[in-house]
Amino acid sequence: MSAHTRTGSHPTIRGSVDIRLPWWALALPMLAFVVLLLLIADPAQAQATGSDPAVGQILERIQHSLSR
Repeated sequence: MSAHTRTGSHPTIRGSVDIRLPWWALALPMLAFVVLLLLIADPAQAQATGSDPAVGQILERIQHSLSR
């Protein structure tokens, strides 16, 4: 007994890939990249918080652990 398979609404061509992404799947990573690039390019705009010394200590510990 043979089983019938559905071919779908559009026949596929061998060797082709049909991938459709929503608009935000490309826009959000691009936006994040641009924001990080701007922070790297102009570090004066990225102001550190001086009121909480714990944040500075955490960042120093992370930097110290990465330098090992």
